[in-house]
Amino acid sequence: MLKEFKKFALRGNMIDLAVGMIIGSAFTGIVNSLVNDMIMPVVSIFTGKVDFSNWFFALDGNAYATLEEAQAAGAATFNYGTFISNIINFVIMAFVVFMFVRGMNKLKKEEKPAPVTKKKCPFCKTEIDLEATRCPHCTSELIEEAPTE
Repeated sequence: MLKEFKKFALRGNMIDLAVGMIIGSAFTGIVNSLVNDMIMPVVSIFTGKVDFSNWFFALDGNAYATLEEAQAAGAATFNYGTFISNIINFVIMAFVVFMFVRGMNKLKKEEKPAPVTKKKCPFCKTEIDLEATRCPHCTSELIEEAPTE
């Protein structure tokens, strides 16, 4: 069982996954900073600096001015404002990651396949020029095949 676990844990895919998780967690910090420190201040200009964190229902029936006050009183709360804020953050983060991946994909050079210039002789199976009508190795005459539709 120990050998199987060692084989499983040291498999190439597992190491790749671990490296991806480490880089992903570091990237999360960068994206969170971008959203919270650069994008959300601009968004707050358009939303009138709405603070969603104090949008909640106290489930004990009492009225509280802030979420912290309700939590200090030990009241159970339904924090729909925090949920809305997290949805907005998710949409912004997803868009930022999309733009990042899109930019990275544009940086990649698209390799076009090289044009076909060789073919195989059907008789001796050696590579010959695409336009050859006779094989230089076995001297067989190459018959042009009619294109199929």
